[in-house]
Amino acid sequence: MSFALISQASRSDDKTAIRAAVTEAVADPTLTRLLVEPRVAERVAPTLADEADTYFAHVLAALMLSERLDVDVAFLPAEATDATKRYGLPHGPAARELAEHGTATSVPLIRDDAATVLVGRARHLGAEGAKLHGETYVDSERLFRGEVRSILIEPTPTAPGLRAQVERLLLPARWVAGRAAQTGGTNIVVEREGVVNPRVLKRSTFYRHDTDLRLVRP
Repeated sequence: MSFALISQASRSDDKTAIRAAVTEAVADPTLTRLLVEPRVAERVAPTLADEADTYFAHVLAALMLSERLDVDVAFLPAEATDATKRYGLPHGPAARELAEHGTATSVPLIRDDAATVLVGRARHLGAEGAKLHGETYVDSERLFRGEVRSILIEPTPTAPGLRAQVERLLLPARWVAGRAAQTGGTNIVVEREGVVNPRVLKRSTFYRHDTDLRLVRP
């Protein structure tokens, strides 16, 4: 088995640097496993969980765009993140042990219409703190029409691939699972891995990619 380590050496959202590192790694035709370490070398403290997930998501997006999803991927965060919770992954020394000796299984790869991969959580929000005005569907099932606080979207480790809910402050929320979650409206902004993109959209979709991810899991 041939390994390559992708270790964070720049900002977690530096897509150019991440794409270059992934491209160099997958140029080796013997490569079978990519180890993703979301930690800046100069830091003593571990990265924030959201930053670690952002880095992991960008590495997976680069792998997807390189059409090398045949390569096993292992995630080595220093601390627990939303992604480790979604996929049942360890962190710290246990993550490295799993990366070196574990087995990869196919899991759905969730992306959006901007070719950004989702590994932890996303939200559809209203711009500038307003309520979200529009409607959301998961596959053919409508979650809401009108105004809501926000829509929460998470990947799942098994088919169909994702789940979504209307976020409420008091009442328990109902999850709806599907292959795609699409929101249309007048004032949508998208939060990915805890980071809000202020660009206002009329439509945003998260959906299962046509090729699964080979993720190293317990």
